[in-house]
Amino acid sequence: MLRPPSPLTPPVPVPPRRRPASPLTLACLALLGGATPGLASAQATAPTQRLETVVVSATRSEAAALAVPAAVTRIDGDALRAGRAQVNLSESLGEVPGLLARDRQNYAQDVQISVRGFGARASFGIRGVRVYVDDIPATLPDGQGQVTHMELGSAGRVEVLRGPFSALYGNASGGVISLYTEEPARPPRVSTSVAVGSDGLRRVAATASGTAGGLGYTLGASRFTTDGYREHSAADRRLANARLAWQLGERTRLTLVANSLDLPEAQDPLGLSRTQWAANPRGVDPAALSFDTRKTLQQTQGGLVLEHGIDAAHSLRVMVYQGHRATTQFQAIPVATQANALHPGGVIDLARDYEGADLRWRWQQPGFTLVAGIAADGLRERRLGYQNFVGSALGVQGALRRDETNRVNSADPYLQAEWRPSAHWLVTAGLRRSRVSFSSTDAYITATNPDDSGRARYAATSPVLGVSHALAPGLRVYATAGRGFETPTLNELAYRPSGATGLNFALQSATSRSLEVGLKAQLPGSGEATLAVFDTRTAREIVTQTNLGGRATFQNAGATQRRGLEASARWPLAPTLQALLSATWLDARYRDGFLTCTATPCATAASAVAAGNRLPGLARSAGYAALQWQPAVGWQLGLEGRALSRVWVNDLNTDAAAGHATLAATAGYTLTRGAWTLETLLRVDNLTDRRYAGSVIVNDGNGRFFEPAPGRTWLASASLSHRF
Repeated sequence: MLRPPSPLTPPVPVPPRRRPASPLTLACLALLGGATPGLASAQATAPTQRLETVVVSATRSEAAALAVPAAVTRIDGDALRAGRAQVNLSESLGEVPGLLARDRQNYAQDVQISVRGFGARASFGIRGVRVYVDDIPATLPDGQGQVTHMELGSAGRVEVLRGPFSALYGNASGGVISLYTEEPARPPRVSTSVAVGSDGLRRVAATASGTAGGLGYTLGASRFTTDGYREHSAADRRLANARLAWQLGERTRLTLVANSLDLPEAQDPLGLSRTQWAANPRGVDPAALSFDTRKTLQQTQGGLVLEHGIDAAHSLRVMVYQGHRATTQFQAIPVATQANALHPGGVIDLARDYEGADLRWRWQQPGFTLVAGIAADGLRERRLGYQNFVGSALGVQGALRRDETNRVNSADPYLQAEWRPSAHWLVTAGLRRSRVSFSSTDAYITATNPDDSGRARYAATSPVLGVSHALAPGLRVYATAGRGFETPTLNELAYRPSGATGLNFALQSATSRSLEVGLKAQLPGSGEATLAVFDTRTAREIVTQTNLGGRATFQNAGATQRRGLEASARWPLAPTLQALLSATWLDARYRDGFLTCTATPCATAASAVAAGNRLPGLARSAGYAALQWQPAVGWQLGLEGRALSRVWVNDLNTDAAAGHATLAATAGYTLTRGAWTLETLLRVDNLTDRRYAGSVIVNDGNGRFFEPAPGRTWLASASLSHRF
């Protein structure tokens, strides 16, 4: 995983990275001649301090981010939270080039995340990108992931890996997102916070962190509620996270990670057509109200990580985890549609039990590191389907229409090596053999509904090779190539476009080949800059074939190509002022034409998608700029700007969400009195009250593609912490 430095070799300390905000203040400073007298005085009296080396673990072998031959972005916990509501991971990922995280204003469907063009087709959850929380997979073995259970108040950092090296993590294509709980505080610390905002937003949270003897602990809990920006979009979400670490000896550490998620209510407002959006962006389609579309969700999971240093050269790491996730979702499937004896109904009831293990051995010599391991994961899903009506009453659970047990298992041995022939060169290579098996046992068999049991198996070998070379001190160039694969998920297999029963085992896995070339540089002070150019070609791309009433079916298209450029820069303008810029250009197209459906059910695809059409759900260009004045105490000010180009909503490229740019401003005050610290915040988003689509629903059969973003909104929060 994107793992923190092993406790057996103490991690390099990294001071908290302060959160920058937008270019407006930078422009103002330029107009004023570059600095105010006070700023010039601060620059003259306070020498710039260089941050310690930032360590990432993109290849399971800790290395300075500058040296790793891959595009990796690390955001520390303070930056994740600074000036934020701490509700969605999308709040803080705007600065990551190549990554598009979109808040759907719909807590029944989760945040929409894509990396280098992978994942945009997901109707809910995270697809095409692997997600980990404290090394515990948040992506199940079928490739479906979610970030709902991430408790940001106790987060220590997030690492985002993009490009070819993601293949080292198995069934993924675009990248890897890994969140880590913060390390135990020294001295111990407790804190509590409260936030209120527009549309009835409320969040209360508490954290505790510290050490007691050989035990280190970090605990966090929060409750978030909202009335929602749109009608019928209220939500109530409760999170708890615990990380306990015991030092069992000089060379051995045991870590327990546990978290829970309770989502007793998340209304689903569905998407809007262009006409509906123009008439009332806060509104909903009448079907959402008549069927009371909604979701409930409960999840608990836990894991153990044992790390043991056998001797100076050899170490062993064992990780095991287990979890349970229960979901009930009411969809807007018309009653007439469910009259078909083969229809599975408009209520989905899922109970998922999952577990896994990762056994890893590491051998380290001067200039050379070898890692070998095997990861095994299993998922058992009980899928029930019910009608979403009883008589004339809609939005209630009715008769049983589907009952099956689905299983997914994977076993992936992997081998990785890192060789440093000199101080200027780093060569990293890896190989992973993945096997993923799906099986379905049908228990709903009637005179008109046949036995749809079946199975499918997918396998692939994923090699990766990367080379990094120091052109000069603080300047590195690298090149990486790799091959990855992506299976369909259980949700993508769940329905057949023809309307027939059973899983869509005709779907094949997609394979991709990626090449990336990049440049990394350390800037004066503690600044850094990165540039990456990539090309990814995919065969048998999995695409949406039909999408109606919240239920989607999928098919394999031909070849696709994703080409892009990513650039980012961060530098201090003064000891307490820093700027950040990032930009992404992405050209994602179908190289082969294919046929798709525009109605459901779809016995035969008949609408032609032309070769050269752009992949929907993706922006060709995206930009982020931030500037923040943030002393340790006193006033803090910030500005932040985001821009996104046009986003096509379907494979036919007949409609699109227009491009947009937004601005946000923050102001806060930090007061310290002895062991107590009080932090306050006022934030205003979408300062110009711009009307735009926050996200899109790809290939929606009803033409309800658009999920409107809020207009101008505000957030106020206060937190109080005490160190012992």
